Amino acid sequence: MEQTIKIKVIVGSTRQNRFSEKPAYWIYNEVKKEEGVEAELLDLRDYAMPFFNEPVSPAMSGGKYANEVVQKWAEKIKEGDAFIIVTPEYNHGYPAVLKNALDSIFQEWNRKAVGFVSYGGAGGTRSVEQLRQVVIELQMTPIRNAIHIPMEIYLAVMKEQVPVNPELFKPLRKGMMGDRVEAFLNELIWTSMALKTGGEKEKKTEQT
Repeated sequence: MEQTIKIKVIVGSTRQNRFSEKPAYWIYNEVKKEEGVEAELLDLRDYAMPFFNEPVSPAMSGGKYANEVVQKWAEKIKEGDAFIIVTPEYNHGYPAVLKNALDSIFQEWNRKAVGFVSYGGAGGTRSVEQLRQVVIELQMTPIRNAIHIPMEIYLAVMKEQVPVNPELFKPLRKGMMGDRVEAFLNELIWTSMALKTGGEKEKKTEQT
C-alpha cells in the first residue's frame, strides 16, 4: 500500500456489564494485523456527549461545535479514513448513545467507509439495517459485508474477560461462506482506499 489507512473501531454501547467491548477489542486486534493499516479503538464512555439539542444542525456548523466533548469527538473522527461500528440490537434497533454520537457531528463522517460488527436478536442484523440508512445520510459508504455474531459465539464469549481469547471467534472464519472476517476487512480497506484516493484527487483539482 502506498498510504496508511486509519481505521477507528467504535464501541457502540456504554451500559454496565456490556458485551460490546469484547468483540470490539477482538476486531480491533484483527485490524492491527492488516498491512498498511493503523487501528484505534474509540470507546463512547470516553466521550460523554450531551444528547443533541443545538440550535444549528451539525451539517451547518463548519466543523465547530459548542460542546467541548463533541469537538473532541469530531477531531478524533476527522482523523479516520474508515470505521467499524460494534453495535448490539435493542428492540430491533441500536443504542440511543450510538445514534447521538453519529448525529452530533456531520462533515467529519463524510465520504468515509463504514462496516458493522453486531450481536443480539438475529445476530444484530436489524440494528445494522437501520444504521445503514443513517450512515448513508451522513454521506458515508457502508460496505456490503458485516460480521453478525451468532448466539453460540455470543454465549461462549459472554463471561470472558477483555481481551477475549481470539480462538472463541474462530468459527467466523470457517463457515460455509468462507472467511467472513477476511471478506469484511478486505472490502472495508478497499473501499476506504478508493474513497481516500478520490478525495485527494478532488482536492488537487480544486487547488489547480
